[in-house]
Amino acid sequence: MKSISVRIKDVAEKAGVSTGTVDRVLHNRGKVAADVERRVLQVLKEMNYEPNLIARALGSNKTYRVAALLPDPAYDDYWKAPKEGVEAAEAALKQYGMHVEQYLFNPYDVNCYIEKAKQITLSGADGIFLSPIFYRETMPFFSQWQEQNIPYVLFNTHIAEAEALSYVGQDSYQSGLLAGKLIHFGQPQPSAVLVAHIDEEISNAAHLSKKEQGLRDYFKQNDPEARYNIVVISLNRCDQEQFSKGLDEVLNSNPDIRSIYITTSKAYDIAAHLEQKSLSHIKLVGYDLLPKNLHYLNTGQISFLINQNPKGQGYWGIHQLANHLVFKKEVAELKYLPLDIVTKENASYYTRSEVIYDNHAQAV
Repeated sequence: MKSISVRIKDVAEKAGVSTGTVDRVLHNRGKVAADVERRVLQVLKEMNYEPNLIARALGSNKTYRVAALLPDPAYDDYWKAPKEGVEAAEAALKQYGMHVEQYLFNPYDVNCYIEKAKQITLSGADGIFLSPIFYRETMPFFSQWQEQNIPYVLFNTHIAEAEALSYVGQDSYQSGLLAGKLIHFGQPQPSAVLVAHIDEEISNAAHLSKKEQGLRDYFKQNDPEARYNIVVISLNRCDQEQFSKGLDEVLNSNPDIRSIYITTSKAYDIAAHLEQKSLSHIKLVGYDLLPKNLHYLNTGQISFLINQNPKGQGYWGIHQLANHLVFKKEVAELKYLPLDIVTKENASYYTRSEVIYDNHAQAV
């Protein structure tokens, strides 16, 4: 018998008790004789009974307030997609009492981030969803939320010691390994590889450090003679003149650079610079399907984009909180999304706005 067809009434009849007794056993409320409780539990097990969690949630009339600490896409287009994912999830879960309040912060202003996190701490939220892009500043808030018994889900940046309910996103280290393999495949002859971090303080951005380490480890494992030289640069777009100057200096100092791995979504800035300098011999591997990145993917200036599925991160992250708060389900500590390799030949498949992919490429 399928669990979906098993009713409390069916369990009560088989156990020889009332439906009220079964209900008390299920919800651990009221007094039930020990032998009766054992009999009911045995029947529940035999009949593979599962409560109708959706019906229960619909009938509870309870509101669950989730605070979403999100980078403001007004400062960086990348964050538009996870924001849309959060909104799509809220719309899908609204009937179950889920309400999401967005706290937007400037991703380049740590003080703005701290202020919004403080507001969330005082908000009385039932759950929190965030991208902890500022590692040092976030750790104290984790401690406070744990003391308040508020579950929180991370996306985009995984911090293992955060003790979060769940993390939704890519495995940053594995994506670095993948980038290394793509570069090695595209450039089988020994050369220099430039790792470019853009607009980030690496010591405070755990996910970028993991990406870099993944690429380094790939070449350690597959280039034991160290014929590929790994060069690292941190660039900031606040000063475009210094950005261009810094990039030119590292390229001139390392004329054997044939590949650049951009660890953020800003591959288009380096692509534009190379195009301006007519440097077509350098292949780029970057992240994310931003319109500017897709432009240079289609022109061939960017060879590969690794899709981090930011919309899916927002969508499935809110669903993780709903599973915990509303449906009382056990939630996986890690929900890794696929490492999709996007080229100009298959890009259109991934840019359909209505599609959100999870671990099993399901569409919603």
